[in-house]
Amino acid sequence: MDSPFPDGAWRGFYVYQGDNRRHFMSLRLTFLEGTLSGVGDDDVGAFVIKGRYEVKSLEVHWTKTYIGRHSVFYKGFGEPARIWGTWELPGLSGGFKIWPGDGDGSITKSAETTVEEPDLIEQPAGTPSGGGAPAPGSLHLLAA
Repeated sequence: MDSPFPDGAWRGFYVYQGDNRRHFMSLRLTFLEGTLSGVGDDDVGAFVIKGRYEVKSLEVHWTKTYIGRHSVFYKGFGEPARIWGTWELPGLSGGFKIWPGDGDGSITKSAETTVEEPDLIEQPAGTPSGGGAPAPGSLHLLAA
C-alpha cells in the first residue's frame, strides 16, 4: 500500500497556545506501511520522530523526542501538501503545520480541500497561565 505522504525533506513550524510566534523546524521523514519515522531539528534542539499514519483517514500521530531531553506528542491530519494539528506535553500545548520540500505549506488554488488552521488545545483548569510559554530551549528533561 502506498503512502499518501512523500518521504524526504519536510519543514514547518509550531506555535505555543496563546502565542502566534512561529518556531520553525526542519525534518527528514519516512512513511512506510502505516509507520512514520524521522529526524529533525528546531529551536529547542535535535529530535527523532516515531509514529503512525492512517491511509484512509489521513490521521497522523507521532512522538517527537529531543535527544537526551523531553518528548512531545503530535496529532494531526493530512491535507494536500501538508499535515497540521496540535502538540502537547504536560502543562503546554499548541498547534503545528509541516509540509514536504521547499513549499510554503499553503494549499494551491487547484486543491479541492478547504483547510482551516487548527484550534489550539485549551489549557486544563488549575494549570497556571504564567503569561505564556517558556523561552525556547528552556525546557528540561521531564520525569520518565
